[in-house]
Amino acid sequence: MKKIGILFGQENTFPPALVEEINKRNEDGIVAEFVKVGNVYQDIPTDYSVIIDRISQDVPFYRAYLKMAAANGTAVINNPFWWSADEKFFNNVLATKIGVPVPKTVLVPSFEHPTDTTPRSYRNLTFPMDWESIFNYTGFPVYMKPHAGGGWKSVYKLDTPESLFRAHSETNQLVMMVQEEITFQEYFRCYCLGGKYVRIMQYEPRNPHHLRYIREGACENKKLLKTIENYVLALNEWLGYDFNTVEFAVRDGIPYAIDFCNPAPDADVNSVGQDNFEWVLENAANLAIEKAKNYKEGQMNLTWGKFVKQSASGKGFPQGR
Repeated sequence: MKKIGILFGQENTFPPALVEEINKRNEDGIVAEFVKVGNVYQDIPTDYSVIIDRISQDVPFYRAYLKMAAANGTAVINNPFWWSADEKFFNNVLATKIGVPVPKTVLVPSFEHPTDTTPRSYRNLTFPMDWESIFNYTGFPVYMKPHAGGGWKSVYKLDTPESLFRAHSETNQLVMMVQEEITFQEYFRCYCLGGKYVRIMQYEPRNPHHLRYIREGACENKKLLKTIENYVLALNEWLGYDFNTVEFAVRDGIPYAIDFCNPAPDADVNSVGQDNFEWVLENAANLAIEKAKNYKEGQMNLTWGKFVKQSASGKGFPQGR
């Protein structure tokens, strides 16, 4: 029997609905359940062929458990080794290499020195920073956000250098990035599952959370939607995420990738809406069942992105970018 486990936290709608969706399909030799984590030993594998991870970003104990499971052959969605290493500034760097437009972005050191460091730890850092050059590069307004953050935590919209310096002083030991504002005419949030299932959703990030997914007046610009779909697939191919969302702000007809490191994206029916919920439920079940059917005992069953695979083989990015 191949078991598909759902590892989750405070979610109430998606995990039980996904277990029900998988099990009602009656796939021969495949069953889904909530993951049960007891004692975790270094030399005793889990009995899950597939685990869908929705919570380890908040629970380090689960992240360590998932790495053990993956090392013993479990197909973890998403790859916990890559997810631990990835962050938003690198995502922007990668996007520039593969031809996906992104806002102009600059990495900024933490305001406070990390614990157990001293000024001597920063002897390689040019100080003070050339803030005037940064401001000329990004312009104003800007967004300042953690380079590896999520959930809109510690995100600031800033209009002046003075407001930026004031906000930076509140960020403690967070490494931040400063990013130009994309004043958009349209905005989209896109699910991508299995590197092939794409759902493009009109989205309004300025609305209250439960009203952000626009359910009326579908976009009719087929060329724009196709470009967005191609960018979604390219980003996830290179990053290697099985389950992710990508956000685009469209300025003057150009879709800029704003946020594309969301490996446990919102899938609650009360925020995404019934139609989107049913889509992600169907395709998450498809993905999990495919992973279970392709599971090979005694081998690694993780997804690795093209960036890692190209790096391992000594190859680079596409030419002409």
